[in-house]
Amino acid sequence: MSEQTHSALEHFPITFFTTVMGMSGLTLALHAGEQALGLTDVTSSVALAATVALFVVVALTYAAKALRYPGAVAAEWNHPVKLAFFPAVSISLLLMATAMLGRFPGVAQGMWLVGMLLQGLLTVLVVTGWISTRSFVHGHLSPAWFIPAVGNVIVPIAGAQMGYIEISWYFMSIGLIFWVVLLTLVMNRLIFHDPLPERLQPTLVILIAPPAVGFLAWLRLNGGVIDPFAHILLNAAYFFTLLVAVQLPRILKLPFAMSFWALSFPVAAVTIASFAHAGAARSGFHQMLGMVLLAGLIVIIAALIVRTARAVIAGAVFQPE
Repeated sequence: MSEQTHSALEHFPITFFTTVMGMSGLTLALHAGEQALGLTDVTSSVALAATVALFVVVALTYAAKALRYPGAVAAEWNHPVKLAFFPAVSISLLLMATAMLGRFPGVAQGMWLVGMLLQGLLTVLVVTGWISTRSFVHGHLSPAWFIPAVGNVIVPIAGAQMGYIEISWYFMSIGLIFWVVLLTLVMNRLIFHDPLPERLQPTLVILIAPPAVGFLAWLRLNGGVIDPFAHILLNAAYFFTLLVAVQLPRILKLPFAMSFWALSFPVAAVTIASFAHAGAARSGFHQMLGMVLLAGLIVIIAALIVRTARAVIAGAVFQPE
């Protein structure tokens, strides 16, 4: 193994798991679009295969890093910003399990159980890190902090369908409570303190994800009924989508970093939420909106794949920070 390869492995970032989250979101969004149009699930099946392959590559590479450079992994865990990205591993498992549920239910259930347990463990560990003797300042806070705690609302989407109702309510409760807490903290940081660093500016898009995913989870736990709270969650997701859309032209001018993958999953979540509302409420408007968002998501993912490939070839994402 060459010195350059050693360096790339040592600096392989935990944020690479956000690519799996984005591809999982694309898979689920494509499947929702296929169902809305009455199409077969060929496209989403191809996307699912690509997502699983990507997860295997990223997971094995990071595992090799952990074995060869445990100090580098420990440094990421102790980093005030990168810490929030470790639950991207468990969230990726949960999203892939959700995508597999209708195709490979046995595999999906096993993957969901592993993802659920890992998500529960990482939530406790990360939140413990936040409130322990470690020192954090306002500059460490970003929308990426939603990932560890609010990511819990992903658990019920597949969990409720598999009959794990009480466990699903447990994770739903944690996710919603921390959404309110962290939304308050993040908005305070964005309004009253210094702007986010350039590398973290794309994480603003994560604001969309909690209410959008919360809407989907609420539908699963509420028997598919669109009640007032469901309306609140969905419209909150739309508001944050509009808010981010205003910021997007400025964000897209920034130099590429792996944090740009933060654009993918939140857009996928609001796309799937639109299709879910369209199906439950028989709303042609929401179906059309879902199609528009899906088209935008495909463009975003394609651009991210191209820019990530260029960055990987150039070695730009394997640099010490």
